[in-house]
Amino acid sequence: MHRHQAAITFLILVAGAACARAQYVPPSPVAPVPGVLDDLLLKAEPDLKGWDIGVNERIRSEDKSDAGTTHAGSNFDFYSSPPSDNSNDYWLSRLMPRVGYSDGWLSFMVEARSSYALGDDRYTATAAGKNMAESDGPLQFQMAYVAIGDPKTSPVTAKFGRQELTYGDQRLVGNAFWLNIPHTFDAAKVRYQDSFFGVDLFAANLVYVEQDHFEKGNSQDTLSGAYADFPGLSSDNVTELYLFARNVARGIVTDDWSLVPAPFRFTAPQDIYTLGYHMKSKPGAYGPWSYGIEVMWQFGDRTAVYPATTVAAAKAAPRLDQNAWAFVLQGAYSWKDLPLAPRVALIVSAASGDQSPSDKTSQTFQNLLPSNHGLYGAMDLSSLQNLVDYRLSYSLKPSKTTSLTLDAHQQYLETTNDYWYNVAGVPRNTAGAAPGSGKGFGINPNYSSNLGQEADLIGGWTATRGLLLEVGLGHFFRGEYVKESLRVVRSKDADYLYVQATINL
Repeated sequence: MHRHQAAITFLILVAGAACARAQYVPPSPVAPVPGVLDDLLLKAEPDLKGWDIGVNERIRSEDKSDAGTTHAGSNFDFYSSPPSDNSNDYWLSRLMPRVGYSDGWLSFMVEARSSYALGDDRYTATAAGKNMAESDGPLQFQMAYVAIGDPKTSPVTAKFGRQELTYGDQRLVGNAFWLNIPHTFDAAKVRYQDSFFGVDLFAANLVYVEQDHFEKGNSQDTLSGAYADFPGLSSDNVTELYLFARNVARGIVTDDWSLVPAPFRFTAPQDIYTLGYHMKSKPGAYGPWSYGIEVMWQFGDRTAVYPATTVAAAKAAPRLDQNAWAFVLQGAYSWKDLPLAPRVALIVSAASGDQSPSDKTSQTFQNLLPSNHGLYGAMDLSSLQNLVDYRLSYSLKPSKTTSLTLDAHQQYLETTNDYWYNVAGVPRNTAGAAPGSGKGFGINPNYSSNLGQEADLIGGWTATRGLLLEVGLGHFFRGEYVKESLRVVRSKDADYLYVQATINL
């Protein structure tokens, strides 16, 4: 009860502060859609109707202090005097040219990608993939697919080849477009849709990052599923049911991972199934009010294998029976008739943690392959695993081309019998730090579950068609869990700044 009272108090204080300053929900990242080049080509040559030729370039500078995503990893986040630097500032560049065509029944898309990082302290010359999770060389294929069927005239359509998968709010399966190397899959997908019922059926192999080598899907890592919606059920609500299966063969641990940087390498062998229900209001259905609810249950089995696990340990790791849950509740109110169109939203996200690390069961919810950025804080310190996140979001639109948001998060561990998992799903577990020693992160059942509070201020401006500028600030106020975990080595709060330009031509 104490922790929930603290959360409510924190949110009330932040709400009061929010009224005194500008805030914003940034526009979505610019996606591959017909743009300036398409208009010019069509004007010059009308016979090019149906073609999509364009390029997306994004440049971002990030400065992370005291929770820096460095080569030391998240085990040294918040350390006051870590054995290795835990701050990092770097530049990211991502160029994505594309060529696509559609005549209604048949379409295709080929999109290349070139991802580089400059000045990134994660670089380690001798590590797998040189530890460069945001850089993989001059040319890769983000998408290369063929789609068959016209959804306007046929209830059945299909897509084959390299493609992105996005479902719902992307909390479990998404393209992770914020990353310099977004998720992509070698997949086959079939969709049926009528006025009452629709369903996606798909099977996909995750494409792994490989430094300066052609990337391909791994046949031993399969994501498959069925995602159904019911448009005829209600005129006011969106209702969706889904089942995702992540099946990773034991033999994957002996693959060659020398080119794959953490945290992408060494996926845990598993057979995890996630059954979910997602319901939300349609835009304007309830006037200024909107809501959303998502509940998830996981079953199957998995191994506790992580990027630092040795091959021998991974091959011998026992199977743990999986029984985990997660849910998201959100409500919002918009004042569309007022100047600046203010909007306030409250989102509660929670996922179970393991109740006992020594038995043969696991209650740690597995976050699958999501688009996690911003959902649990813009600083990306947590994933939907052993987490309770209370988020208050207040946004304004000073003009048609600008927006501001202030997000405040209060976070807890769902149970202190489990780890604090970073945004990639890797547990913070400082080597050599005994439980209760105060010398590092780990499983400390007697510590407070209060991780801390995060405040994020983000602004965006569509400067002109095809040019989006963003700037973001974040500060994490460490809670008692962090202070107790690092009481001997000492700790301090963390900061974050990013500046980003996205050009879509």
